[in-house]
Order: sequence, then C-alpha cells, then structure tokens
Amino acid sequence: MGDTVFEVAPGWAFVAVALLGGLIYLGAVINGLLATRATGRAPSAALRWPVAEAARLLRQRRRSTVSADSLLWRIGGAGMLIVAALKIAVIPLGQWTLFDFDAGLVWFNAMDTLVWALIWLVGWGGNSAHALVGGYRFLALAVAYELPLMFALIATAVGAESLNVGSIVAAQADLWFVVWMPVAFLIYSVGAVAFSVWGPFASALAPDIAGGATTELSGVDRLLFFAGRYGVLVAGAAFAVALFFGGGFGPLLPEWAWFLVKTVLVLAAFIWAGRKLPLIRPEQFMEVGWVLLIPAGIVQDLVVALVVVNR
Repeated sequence: MGDTVFEVAPGWAFVAVALLGGLIYLGAVINGLLATRATGRAPSAALRWPVAEAARLLRQRRRSTVSADSLLWRIGGAGMLIVAALKIAVIPLGQWTLFDFDAGLVWFNAMDTLVWALIWLVGWGGNSAHALVGGYRFLALAVAYELPLMFALIATAVGAESLNVGSIVAAQADLWFVVWMPVAFLIYSVGAVAFSVWGPFASALAPDIAGGATTELSGVDRLLFFAGRYGVLVAGAAFAVALFFGGGFGPLLPEWAWFLVKTVLVLAAFIWAGRKLPLIRPEQFMEVGWVLLIPAGIVQDLVVALVVVNR
C-alpha cells in the first residue's frame, strides 16, 4: 500500500454519497451554463434547470412497452448511480477513503465493465428495436474504449509500482503523472467520457436511432439513468485527479479541498469538451481506438516502464 496510510472515517460513506450528489448537480449546472451561452438565455436558468428537470421527471408517469423486462430495465437504469458510488469508494479524499485495498485500480476497471452490462440492460429490457440497437452499439464500441483505457491505467500502476489508489497518489508528491504520462492521460480521458456515454461518444443514445438505449425511458427511470451518466462522469473526473493530478497535493488548502477543486476543474473540462466535439460515427471511433489509441497506450507503458527501471 505504500508509506501513506489512508484512514476510514466514520460516516465517510454518507459524506461520499453527499459529495457525489453535489457534484452531479454541479455537473448539470456547468452543462446548463454552457448551453445558455449557446442559446443566449440567462445564466440563472442553469441553476434552476437540474431541479426543475428532476421535478418534471418525478411527476411524469412511467411508460412501459409491451412485454418489457421491467426488472432488468430498471436495474440498468438505476445501476449507473450505484456504479458511480462504487467507483468513488476507493478514491482517497485527503487522508480518508472508504475502501482502501491493494487492488483499487482493478476495482475501478471492474466497475467500467459493469457499465457495459447496464447500458445493454437498458437497451434490452425495454423490448424496443431502437433501444436494442443502442445497447448493442455501446457493447461494440466499449471494446474500443476499454482496451486503451486499461493501458492508460497500467501506466499509472507501473509509475507508482502499485495498484493501490492511495499509493498512486503518494507517488506524485514530487511530480504529477500527467507531466510525464500525457498520452496515458489523454487516453484515460477518452475512456472516462466514453463510459459516461457523453459528448462525441454518445452514439448509443444518438438521434439516428431515436435516442437509442434511452428511447423508452420515462419518469423516474429516465431521471435515474441520466443522473447516473453524470455520476459516472464525476467518478471519472475524480479518478483522473487521483491518477494524474496528484490527488489532494497542493499548497495552503487542505488536501480534501484541493482534491475537490481539481475534480471540479477536470469535470468542467470533460463537459466542455463533450459539448464542443461533434458526435463520432461508431465505425470511425472503432478504427481510432484499435489503430491509434491501443498502440499509443502500449508505447506510453513502455516509456513509463523504462523510466521506472532506470530510476
């Protein structure tokens, strides 16, 4: 686990869930602010929009298609929020973490594989052609996201000589990994945004298939799914801070405050990039993932390994 000891604070689980909820709301506000700039609406509308939209969906009656598998459908929709909470469980906030075990990096990657299943369940459970196409589209694309992401995670593990997230943070006390692992960070960012089905990687929910996996979602089911998307994006931003930006290291402020500041900045960057970049056609990204990102990730891992061996 390294020299740094991370304690489990009593009640940290409740604090972590509250922080996740607050960052989900903040992410929706940031997205709303970017939207108001494009439409010319008052910025104050962005502050009200998440609450107003949540209230609207809570009032909306749940629809269901004929012969829908409601259990699988709703597990897929609500599961995104659960996965986001499980991801942040291994991230140290200053000196506190919920589950500080040696394979925290593997845990994060395992949660990404659950996202595969959850998006597919949403597409399958609704018993709708467009939703099913969206679910299978995500499965096909997720391989092109996951393999490069694994190589990016391996780079940080090799650099810290540990799979423990706290040890990876401690290894950046003198130099952030983003400085000498920029390719790994870029590949990680693509994977984190893609597993949130966000921005240019949202083809599983695209208009050409009438909303894809979410076509038939309504009411609280739709609210939980889209809140879960923001939650997975928040967890991805928080993990980026732990893996590449030194966690809570910084001057003057407490470690937990620095961690939150960095997380908000990375989250804002992810949301901004997601809005600025156009939707990528599935076959185009699969080519980029297999032909460009995987070889680039392997080269980055080799460079990091050579640096570590020659220290």
